[in-house]
Amino acid sequence: MKKIISVLMSVLLTLSAFSALAYAADKDELKVAVASDLHYCAPEAELEKTNDDPIVWYANRRCAMENESGFIIDEFLNQCAESDDVDYVLIPGDLADSGRRLPEDHYAMAEKLRKFEENSGKEVYVINGNHDASEDSNTTFALFKEIYADFGYDHALTTREDDCSYTADLGNKYRLIALDSNHPTKSTEDGMTTEKMSWVKEQTELAKQDGRYPIVMMHHNLLDHLPVQRLLSRNFIVKFHFTTAELFADWGIKMVFTGHEHCSDATVYTSALGNKIYDFTTTSLTMYPLEYRVVNFSDSEIRYESRSVDKIDCDALRASVNGYTDEMVDAMNEDLTAYSKAFLKAGVQYRLERSLSAEKMGIDEDAVYYETVMYAVNKLRSLLSMPLCGENSLQEVAAEYGIEIPDSEYKSGWDLATDLVAWHYSGGEHFGLDSVEVTTLLRAVATILRSDLAGVADDVLLKAANSFLAELGYGPIADSLIKYCIAKYGVYSKAELFLVAIASPILYKFAYDNDGVDDNNGVIEGYGVSDVKTNLGNIADNIRSLTEKAVFYIQTVVTLLLRATGKFLA
Repeated sequence: MKKIISVLMSVLLTLSAFSALAYAADKDELKVAVASDLHYCAPEAELEKTNDDPIVWYANRRCAMENESGFIIDEFLNQCAESDDVDYVLIPGDLADSGRRLPEDHYAMAEKLRKFEENSGKEVYVINGNHDASEDSNTTFALFKEIYADFGYDHALTTREDDCSYTADLGNKYRLIALDSNHPTKSTEDGMTTEKMSWVKEQTELAKQDGRYPIVMMHHNLLDHLPVQRLLSRNFIVKFHFTTAELFADWGIKMVFTGHEHCSDATVYTSALGNKIYDFTTTSLTMYPLEYRVVNFSDSEIRYESRSVDKIDCDALRASVNGYTDEMVDAMNEDLTAYSKAFLKAGVQYRLERSLSAEKMGIDEDAVYYETVMYAVNKLRSLLSMPLCGENSLQEVAAEYGIEIPDSEYKSGWDLATDLVAWHYSGGEHFGLDSVEVTTLLRAVATILRSDLAGVADDVLLKAANSFLAELGYGPIADSLIKYCIAKYGVYSKAELFLVAIASPILYKFAYDNDGVDDNNGVIEGYGVSDVKTNLGNIADNIRSLTEKAVFYIQTVVTLLLRATGKFLA
């Protein structure tokens, strides 16, 4: 009997030891949800019509589902509360859309987070974005830290007095460096300083001393999420971003969570010493595609995936805001993602159409060029609104100028352009230079330029001459000359082909994301994968990647230039 008891005790002790090891291993892992740019708005009393879409006729110029925002945030928090894959929630800024002006929106947002923590037992950590606070607004940095005291600041290891930065431990092995990347007063512009950089360096050193891996969360992007983002979208990325990335990587930071650009994109930078750093920017939670990230850290790997908010409480929404029809509610209940995409596309078109006005462009009606510019603008809007293919379409107009627009399911130029914008927001751009989308876009633009410029010349500059020639049976001068030159010398001029050759690599990067890091779902190496051999391999991979990109760009440009040269030598 004693023998049997001894055996049972041994088994129990062994199982207990294994359970303890498994528990310790689990505690060493880190499971976080990352949602950025929540842009909470208090719902308005009634929907306001902005456009002629049959469903999303209230889409706004920001393309964000403002009235629905609180209900989207509620569902996101519900999903996090119920998920075993989420232990912490990280929010890299822009918690409230009018947060600078309306502190009450921050109080409402903080209350949602407070209820989530109480009900789930999971902690939330926030950092401010450019919409949240500034030193010359109603919501100062001090007030922001007071409102969100429970979500990082009250249990921070260290905080910076002059801004909203702080540090906090996540699990057993990681330390969050929540970095305020905002300018003290200027909206959108980053506020990175040497003092902030020194603080980050100090915090990474302290993290290492405590045996912890540093993770950075900030609002502005660290790396490019657009081709030459520093030029095209300079207020969305930190100054001297390559230098900053080089330093961060060599200080031991592997993962940075950002927002601000409202797109889902992941990219990597390798320092000269072979250290890799990843910038995962997350799309706005309350805009298409209504997504957030779930990231699981272990020593060996970091797994990440995108998850979507696929439902909201439409009954509560309808009770809060007047104007929603049965058709709108049915569409949201049937496919909320598709609804949000239609909202985005309508909002983008509404915003661009609004900008195509004399008032928005700052043109006075008395200006000598008013008639010329407005004719061109109105013609542009007309061409973009035409059916893209079929009878009485842009495709037929293009054919008159020797340009072939391929058949597609896109309804109009607006439909195509706004769809490409939607792809940028959702990540995973997969359109090559030869794709129907890019080919159609480039040829549609060429058609619009030719038709629009010819129309301006004929109907504005040569109006009197064309009127006289019309009586003699002749057609418009400018349009006839363009079509004659096309018939005689071909569709594209040498200058046009040269410009296309130079611009193609950049256009390619807009349409096709091939940086080796999947934007939405994938696995990268963990913080524990770091040694001399690995770094040497990273350096070799980086050189190989840069070489391949350079070769591709050169081949693309040379091919198009040879095509242009051959065309004119023939």
